Amino acid sequence: MRQYSPDLTPPWKKPQQPVPEVPAEPGLVVEEAGTGFCGAVIRCEAGTVTLEDRFGKHRVFPMEPRGFLLEGRAVTLIRPSSGGPARPARTASGSVAVPGARARVARAGRIYVEGRHDAELVEKVWGDDLRIEGVVVEYLEGVDDLPSIVDSFAPGPDARLGVLVDHLVPGSKEWRIAESVTSDHALVVGHPYIDIWEAVKPSSLGIEAWPRVPRGQDWKTGVCRALGWPESTGAAWQRILSGVRSYKDLEPELLGRVEELIDFVTTPA
Repeated sequence: MRQYSPDLTPPWKKPQQPVPEVPAEPGLVVEEAGTGFCGAVIRCEAGTVTLEDRFGKHRVFPMEPRGFLLEGRAVTLIRPSSGGPARPARTASGSVAVPGARARVARAGRIYVEGRHDAELVEKVWGDDLRIEGVVVEYLEGVDDLPSIVDSFAPGPDARLGVLVDHLVPGSKEWRIAESVTSDHALVVGHPYIDIWEAVKPSSLGIEAWPRVPRGQDWKTGVCRALGWPESTGAAWQRILSGVRSYKDLEPELLGRVEELIDFVTTPA
């Protein structure tokens, strides 16, 4: 004898359980339920919300009931109580900040940079992004042994290696070394500057330009002398680093290369 449920209402006619209403505050990361598009809220107006994914792509969605997932749970986005357009907070790199985001467990992949100053600058501008992506930055004491360093790291599909090199221009020693790295899972890129100091815009430091230093003279010491700074490269670097507040204080030739490395290390092979 068949047993029937006392409730014979078809599923499509049953009322849906209510879900939380969440204000579409700037920086809130959600997933649009229909398309799977995941991004941070950057704008909320006229019944729509604009999301930006980690690659900078924007999409506009209607704020329909149960239209989004927050940490895997269905929610209904509503307009923030302020009533004005939501404006996202930004990290120093220009990415949408994710309030309360926890650092991801470190990936097997790494980014190597040529020196402690390089590592400190990358951390200051891209640190928030790197922690969310689980990318660790380590510094090298020069690149003369780069091929053997790459071989020792043994990059692979799940452990990609990115390397940032100073003064990477055609014909230079650095160029020849970089060309000798042939792994498909390692990417060597660089900026054209003699040292990472030069990647900071002079205007951010209150100087007209980086001075020209005669060949054969230590470049950093020559810079300090020409600018009238004490001949302490450590103190000079702290002065330079303090002038960097965001990506806007850096030259595009460095910005593009660091973003390229982060994408390479975090994108599956």
